[in-house]
Formats: sequence, C-alpha cells, structure tokens
Amino acid sequence: MMSSKLTGRRLWIAALVVPPIAFMCLFLVYPILSAFAYAFYEWRGLVRGDFVWFDNFYRVLFKYPFSERTINAFKHNIFVFFALMVLQNGVGFILAYCLWRDLWGARFHRIAVFLPVVLSTVIVGLLWKLFYHPLFGAVNASLRAVGLGSLAQPWLGQDSTALMAIIVANAWHMVGFPTLVFLAGMQRIPSEILDAVRMETESEWVKMSKIVWPLVAPSATVVFTLLFVGAFNWFELPFIMAGVDGNPHEATDVLGLYFYRTAFGSMSASAENFGPGSALAVLIFLFIAVVSSVITVRLRRREIQL
Repeated sequence: MMSSKLTGRRLWIAALVVPPIAFMCLFLVYPILSAFAYAFYEWRGLVRGDFVWFDNFYRVLFKYPFSERTINAFKHNIFVFFALMVLQNGVGFILAYCLWRDLWGARFHRIAVFLPVVLSTVIVGLLWKLFYHPLFGAVNASLRAVGLGSLAQPWLGQDSTALMAIIVANAWHMVGFPTLVFLAGMQRIPSEILDAVRMETESEWVKMSKIVWPLVAPSATVVFTLLFVGAFNWFELPFIMAGVDGNPHEATDVLGLYFYRTAFGSMSASAENFGPGSALAVLIFLFIAVVSSVITVRLRRREIQL
C-alpha cells in the first residue's frame, strides 16, 4: 500500500514538473544552443555552409562594417542603462518614498503609477509616437501652450533627441515596477528604527539617504540587475518607435536591433546573415550573463556590509 502511494505521488510530481521543463527546453534552451552552433558556420541564406570556427565572431568585433555598427549599438545600450538608472530607478525610489510616507492620495497613486506597466509595449510605443508627433503631438502642443514653442521639435526625427525620447517613453512605461519593489522594501523597515530616527532628526533627506536607502539594499539589487538585463536586451520599444534600422541615421540603434537586422535582414540589409547574427547573439548573451552575475554578487556583498 505504501509503495503504491509513493509511486502515485512521484507520478503526480512528475506530471507537474516535466511539462514546464520540456516547454523551457524547447523554447529557451534549444534556441540558445542552436544560436551557439550557428555562430560557428558560414551561411548562404538559409543554407548552412562550412565550419568557420571563430570567423563570425571576428567579423562582428573587428571587421568593417560589422565592428563599427557593433560599437555604435553597444555605446547606445550603455547610455540607455545609465539614463534609465536615473529616470526609471531614481524616480521610482523617490515615488516609492513619497507613497511610503502616506502623502495625500497615496492609495490612488499606487495604482496610477503601476498602470502603465501592465500596458502592452506595442501600445506604449504607438502612443508615444503620437505624443512626439512634430505637428499635432501632445509634447509640442504642451510646449506651445506654456509659451515654450521654440523648444518644439521633431523628437524622433533628429539624431540628437531620438534616443532620449525613446528612453523617456520606456521610463514612463516601467517606472511603476521599481516603485513597487522599493515600496515593498521600505514597508519591511522595522518601526523601532524609524522611531529612533525621529528622535534624532526631522530631516527627510537624512532619513531617506542615511536610513531608508541602506535598508532597501535587497530591493536595489533586484531592480539594478533587472534594469541591466533589460537595457542590454532592449528591442521592442526602439523597434516600434524607430524601426529596425535604428533611425534616424542609426541614432537609436541598439544591440537587439542590430542583431535582428543582421540575422533576418531589413530595408538597409535585405539579405539574411545568420553567421554574424548568431555570433552577435552569443556575445550579447555571454556579456549579460557575466556582468549581471558580477553585479548581483557585488551588490549582495554590499547588503551584508550595510
């Protein structure tokens, strides 16, 4: 009897575990391993050619025009990461602190801040393209309404503002996530610590910088790591708002767009090139995996020190 119960339990556990593992292997592990394999072959369209060792990696990193575009896209990803660190995580922390202090309308604002996060990226991209429209967009119309019409410009149509305009749209879309993560960390701070701080000072800046910020270090580790992964995986929003070519003049080109354009073709590169495209995908994957692991370890050590 006990043996049959144990067997039935094992079968039940297997029925729950095996399908998600098989799904993950089919749609996650297999494509990653395939990209690794494709990166070592020469491709003629969809036909696999000779084994070329690390030639595709060399082309992506050191051979013109691949190397120039790789460096350009990589620089843009770095800029996106630091800009979102300020606009998304920085503003998210400040919003979380205001909500945690139970300012007026805090319950309503908790919902309002998180609402854009649940919107589809496609909807957000198309919505902000309308906002940035040079003729009837809400951004330029607002500037003209307050007497700053001289600042109105084609935000997505010029090199100097296109990338930052998409970053602002992304920050608006996702700022609710770090806000709620930071808020959850603040709500775990023991009330005894807060009471002791109130006896020492009434300065909100001292409370926020010296007490609250160090105590939400675990939350900071989560949002910083996820932001890094997201910034170097950035694809959907620039694809929707600027196109696969990173217009204008590759001013919004990032590694995700460059990989897609190289592997599957575009208006400027109609031919597919799976070799360099797969090599680029492998390099992006390794870079994100290694650096995000280092960031996590370093931030975890910082938590212990604090």
